[in-house]
Amino acid sequence: MTVLLDGHSLPWLALILTFVIYYIFLRIPNIRRNGSPLRKPPNTLPIVGNGLLFLQDRQKLFSWFVKCERQFGLETFQITVPTLHPGVVINDPKNLDYVFKNEGVFAKGDFVKQRSWDLFGNGIINADGELWKAQRKAGTHFLNTYNLRVLTDVALPRYLNRTVDHLRAQAKNGEIVDLQLIFHEITSQLMGKMAYDMEMHADDDFTLAFDYASGAVTARFQNPLWFITEKFTSSRFRKSLAIIREFGLGIVNNAVDGHHRATGPQTCADGADGNRLDEVSGSLIQSLLAALGSQHKLVADAALTYLTAGRDTTAQALTWCLYLLMQNEFAVNKIRAEAEALLKADGLDFQQLGGESDTSSAVFTPQSMPYTMAVFYETLRLYPPIPFEIRECEQPTVLPDGTFLPKKAVVVWSLWAMNRSRITWGEDADKFKPERWLTEAGQLITKSSSEFPVFYGGQRTCLGKRMAEIIATQVIATMVLTFDFATAYNGERVSKISLTLPMKDGLPCYVKSRA
Repeated sequence: MTVLLDGHSLPWLALILTFVIYYIFLRIPNIRRNGSPLRKPPNTLPIVGNGLLFLQDRQKLFSWFVKCERQFGLETFQITVPTLHPGVVINDPKNLDYVFKNEGVFAKGDFVKQRSWDLFGNGIINADGELWKAQRKAGTHFLNTYNLRVLTDVALPRYLNRTVDHLRAQAKNGEIVDLQLIFHEITSQLMGKMAYDMEMHADDDFTLAFDYASGAVTARFQNPLWFITEKFTSSRFRKSLAIIREFGLGIVNNAVDGHHRATGPQTCADGADGNRLDEVSGSLIQSLLAALGSQHKLVADAALTYLTAGRDTTAQALTWCLYLLMQNEFAVNKIRAEAEALLKADGLDFQQLGGESDTSSAVFTPQSMPYTMAVFYETLRLYPPIPFEIRECEQPTVLPDGTFLPKKAVVVWSLWAMNRSRITWGEDADKFKPERWLTEAGQLITKSSSEFPVFYGGQRTCLGKRMAEIIATQVIATMVLTFDFATAYNGERVSKISLTLPMKDGLPCYVKSRA
């Protein structure tokens, strides 16, 4: 008895008691399709249902979702987890399209908000109604055509060239380089300058704190008794949240102080391009302040949410892209040929890339580089930045396949599994094949959001899609043209626990300059 009741055993005792109470008094009802109960996935157990599956390592969880998709195809199936409302997993694009088009029926709900509130608060990820509209409008203003032009022509070439020079120096010294850190630094500097008019870096205290907190919040979605176990394990999580909140309020205070100091036209020593960049710097935080007023905590929530959405997912996608390219030399050669042809048409040479004032990389655009875009999209298919999505029914509804969902029912879809569906993508769905995104004429193929939901869909379609594509084409083309990369690790790379898909232990590589 003494051993059973020590501090480490108490959470498990609580778990067992909860399962027993659930089984006796609160058994989750079956969800039905056209009057018949939905099938349940393999490894569904009495009392605990699928609860133990969600406690396992995320790579095993990914594999489980793929196994279920291969078994059920497009059929909706039910999952049961003690302490949670009844849930279903959807794989059919028609059902997902229905979710996207019925924003008022499917919301984040209490299920998501209770778990993510400590990290995102009232940020756009958790917001609904007028608050969501206000933040969405501010984001739309930030990502206007002019700002994206400055990103393409000025900001991205500047920070990318600094990265090229840095990598060349490391290549000379034979150093091992973590490409995930490199890409995170580029996106940190871009978002810091353009969105918040601040200097930000990939290895600061905020980034490390957010990285840990994201993993802790993700664990809440996998652990049905997180509100109990965190009483014993949340010390570092609380410290991380304090650092994050302080940083968020710092963004707001910096913007308020900068606005008060701004008087008349500003000059810049960097010339016309520098003036263009300074002109748009901080435009997101100023739009958020204008939209949300003097509620600084609310503005901080919004700012932090946009920062992580715009910075982390793009850097992670670039990391997985280079991981795949190092395994597929044929794709590297095709990107180089595409990029060299563009430079040659402009009278440029790839050996000229680099240097603070060089803007050659601006010729690498999504429109001019269909094969590079195909590689990027194939990367997003195999390694989606958000591997799972969850929604909660605000009212009873019926999916297109006839599945009746009661109020509070949880709807889950795994992008990791859907993007590997042989029904949608063919028998070679597990294979890296950029050509699946191209027509015979070499034009990029567009997929509907329900077939390829990486950028979500409906009213909440990702605002940063265009920005991510611009960054991806310039960075991928420049990196591949300028350097050869070789692995400095053994085995397969996997993701670590997070709301997104960061690579565990980074992407260590040897770098060799091609110039």
